[in-house]
Amino acid sequence: MTTADFPGIAPRASRTAFTAAAARAAHLLVDAEPVIFADPLAARLLGDRADELLAYHRLHGTHPVLAGARAQAVCRSAFTEERLARANSGIDQYVILGAGLDSSAYRDVGARFRVFEVDHAATQAVKRELLAAAGIAEPPSVTFVPVDFEAGALRERLVQSGLDPFRPVFVSWLGVTVYLTRAAILATLTDLGGFAPGSEIVTDHLLPPELRDEAGNGYAEAVAPVAAEQGEPWRTFLSPAAVADLLRQAGFEPVEQAGQRDSVAPGLWNRTDALRPAALSALAHARIPGGPGNPGGRS
Repeated sequence: MTTADFPGIAPRASRTAFTAAAARAAHLLVDAEPVIFADPLAARLLGDRADELLAYHRLHGTHPVLAGARAQAVCRSAFTEERLARANSGIDQYVILGAGLDSSAYRDVGARFRVFEVDHAATQAVKRELLAAAGIAEPPSVTFVPVDFEAGALRERLVQSGLDPFRPVFVSWLGVTVYLTRAAILATLTDLGGFAPGSEIVTDHLLPPELRDEAGNGYAEAVAPVAAEQGEPWRTFLSPAAVADLLRQAGFEPVEQAGQRDSVAPGLWNRTDALRPAALSALAHARIPGGPGNPGGRS
């Protein structure tokens, strides 16, 4: 995606924000029941590009790359929002890192949490135009925080934007780590590890080739070169053990880790469509030890 796609907006917006939203939207249009994750606003946030982006899924929905993209997008969203819903009592601050076109703040989540959407300024500018064009109001519970993840100072920017560092926070960080260096990932986690005891995080990561299955490697071999050509190269692949180590270095205690198959209820894989779990990526849920009802940092 170039700036020509969005007249009047000078900076470049993230292409992956649109492909992820298209995958979530297409799940409700292309795939059969049971629904893994319902995002009724995703298609509206695609704006004038909705027909174009969703046409790929409608016409080629069984293609392994498109089906793989939908599975990855809906599994990570379902896993995250399910953990958010059962977060420790008292957590009412929700930070979405690399928010892209995430719609949770404009659904019921926005009524229950003070939401901080963190992303590059260019992507946020595009999103706010798309929200306005779709007639989706920005609730007062939402704050946009422009940040460059490679530049650091994330915690400081969040506090300056109104986040209370003395109360627990729930953080989601999805679809981002593969584009960052390992040093930047650790620096971001370390920033987040300075928040109040009881704070939680859900993040995902792409697996290294030796831990992927045939479907996962096929997806990576097809998508990674295209992402690089579009200026968003994949940089970092992590094993679950490596992610757990990074989380501990940053002050978190891992609570659970899951691949695609285990990220949602087993019955959701009893399907008649093209969605299949692949060993491509994994999710980690962690918590800062301490806090009310959580002295040891585990459930």
